[in-house]
Amino acid sequence: QVQLVESGGGLVQAGGSLRLSCAASGTIFSINNMGWYRQAPGKQHEWVAIMASSGTTMYADSVKGRFTISRDNAKNTMYLQMNSLKPEDTAVYYCRSYDPTTPSQDYWGQGTQVTVSS
Repeated sequence: QVQLVESGGGLVQAGGSLRLSCAASGTIFSINNMGWYRQAPGKQHEWVAIMASSGTTMYADSVKGRFTISRDNAKNTMYLQMNSLKPEDTAVYYCRSYDPTTPSQDYWGQGTQVTVSS
């Protein structure tokens, strides 16, 4: 059974940093694409950062230069380092593991709350 568990969320002041973790079990972590997504109250679900199995990364314009996605295949864990946080980064953050060639291989974590105070 595939399971993704996020951790590391919390309350931080604007300008501060947080590091989110996503621990994966029951999946072949190293061959999947991984990503972070978020949903703020009253807003649509949006992607934040994606790392392909090749290591290629992509970032949403709103977080480029501030957030860094990384993965440790040996630990089956993905990270999102978030620096220079802004109040508009407040959201529930979700991690995702997926095989873009196999729609059934698409898994999500339960989410972790990040709140940035001004």
